[in-house]
Amino acid sequence: MYNVHQHWDPLKVCAVGRSYPPQFYDYIKNKKVRDVFYKIAEETEEDLQKLVNKLESFGVQTVRPDVIENYKDVSFIHDGTIKRPPMYPRDITAMIGETFYMTAPGNKDSIEKVIKSNKFLNKSGQIPHWGKEALHGKFNTLSYYQELQPLLKLVEPQGNTISFANYQDIFKDRVSKEPMNTAMISRIGKDLYFGTEVFDHPVDFTQYKNAVSEFFSEYRCHVVDTQGHYDSVFCPVIPGFIVSLKEVKNYEETFPGWEVLYLPNQSFDAIPEFMALKKKNYGKWWVPGQELNDDFTEYVEKWMKNWVGHVEETVFDVNMLVIDKKNVLCNGYNQQVFDAFSRHGITPHIVNMRHRYFWDGGIHCLTSDLHREGTQNDYFPERD
Repeated sequence: MYNVHQHWDPLKVCAVGRSYPPQFYDYIKNKKVRDVFYKIAEETEEDLQKLVNKLESFGVQTVRPDVIENYKDVSFIHDGTIKRPPMYPRDITAMIGETFYMTAPGNKDSIEKVIKSNKFLNKSGQIPHWGKEALHGKFNTLSYYQELQPLLKLVEPQGNTISFANYQDIFKDRVSKEPMNTAMISRIGKDLYFGTEVFDHPVDFTQYKNAVSEFFSEYRCHVVDTQGHYDSVFCPVIPGFIVSLKEVKNYEETFPGWEVLYLPNQSFDAIPEFMALKKKNYGKWWVPGQELNDDFTEYVEKWMKNWVGHVEETVFDVNMLVIDKKNVLCNGYNQQVFDAFSRHGITPHIVNMRHRYFWDGGIHCLTSDLHREGTQNDYFPERD
């Protein structure tokens, strides 16, 4: 069976995201806007293919989600915006041990019921075009399931358990509209680490820890107050060494004795073009060269809010993919990080994503490791 016990074990099978192709944007009438999206689409796929090639050069088998190529076949989400493409399999999939988790709106029972039902599929087994009246939860569940078919077809024959998980399943006494975000989980042998985010209701961290500990009862579970995706804030690169964007107060408790390299002055204030645009889009996204293209800015803000996050939460030096204990993929160069890598015998490999500031995600976000060689280790045996 496939398994992932530690994310520094040798990577063997990995999912890589996919975006809409250029022709998808033919529906945009404004040429100034359409031409920018053509360019983003072309260059995004070029860079994703470079990422695939780099992974395959290490002997990693890659698999990519399906994507609908014609905008007429894509339903609009309930507020009229277009559904985001499957760029980030990390957000909705995770191999934890030998269980493959896929997350979607709703709880486990409702997800499986929708997926197994033909009521919301056309005769070809595809998701129909529902228009603006689409039911948000059911549409997203089905579309995620459809897009992830290549991943499921690769994993299922291995004999892995396929599990749908959601905060509704974890917080049984509280209702959340959000699916369990698998980008918030770090797998360190017998320990799982969960980042924090903004929930739609107040969450007590002790309650959070107790809830995930019950759901993942075979692991020791910990909560790290990242206030955003954990892979935007810190990366345990190898045993004993962490790269962290900011100081997280409980590292001494969660990773006792480990070296933590903090990265000071990683502020987007150093990018004046971004700061100019920040006043218009509240720091959500940035496409270099389009800072003064108000048509483009207004279009993204009106129709594609669900595509973009907050780039200030994501720094490429932290959002890295570990191939093995000697090789790491990162988005760019940072002298502090590279010097530390050299001390630890790690070789960094730069794979630049030119439009990461628009898509708001680095290499770790764009991927999901499905299989790594190795067995479960215990890095903190004193905790038993």
